[in-house]
Amino acid sequence: MIKKDLKTAKAVALSYTSEKNDAPELKAKGKGLVADNIIREAKNYGVPIQEDASLVEVLSKLEINEEIPAELYQLIAEIFTMVYKADQKAKMMKVFNS
Repeated sequence: MIKKDLKTAKAVALSYTSEKNDAPELKAKGKGLVADNIIREAKNYGVPIQEDASLVEVLSKLEINEEIPAELYQLIAEIFTMVYKADQKAKMMKVFNS
């Protein structure tokens, strides 16, 4: 997730593994150059990026490896679902275009 303005970009990264966690965890956060690095690494690894300034503000208050609060479960689940569907669609398009 990223937040950009003319002065300083902010970014956070979440991870969720159902076998390990009850909820998604904050794995990285930063602003400025750190945010740029988070975004660049996400792109390098093909990790989907979602822009939501309000959500970045809330998530950036968490500590690294801290699970997201229960109040955000629904919103984060919707984002993860949207990302999953977009990823599946991209894979299907790649197969059809091969």
